[in-house]
Amino acid sequence: MVITHRHEVSTGGQGDAHDLTAVVTRTVAESRIRSGTVTVFVVGSTAGVTTIEFEPGAVHDLNALFERCAPRDGDYRHHLRWGDDNGSSHVRAALLGPSVVVPFEDGKLLLGTWQQIALFEFDTRPRQREIVMQIVGD
Repeated sequence: MVITHRHEVSTGGQGDAHDLTAVVTRTVAESRIRSGTVTVFVVGSTAGVTTIEFEPGAVHDLNALFERCAPRDGDYRHHLRWGDDNGSSHVRAALLGPSVVVPFEDGKLLLGTWQQIALFEFDTRPRQREIVMQIVGD
């Protein structure tokens, strides 16, 4: 069986992060699928999804890493082509990736004690993000 569910998240722009664990947990439980996988996917090319210990220090550290790898004030050809300022956003999102797959058993996500599912916003302005969760199992 396959079930697809959508969820909206309002973000505050580059550096903003949201813990999606509770909504994914609830969505899996409501699906009534007992065992399988859930793919958590953000629609768009300037945000990403991963697992992390969702606490301010770890979130700061990951954002700091992205600032070193793809600085916001860097020189991006994307800016020249489109006349905007979010070249770093596209690079950061490509590095993190748009999705994560989490297994579940007996209706419960098989995450580690300190492991949460997180959305990272990389765009340079606030966005309304669509999160697609696709549950596969039986």
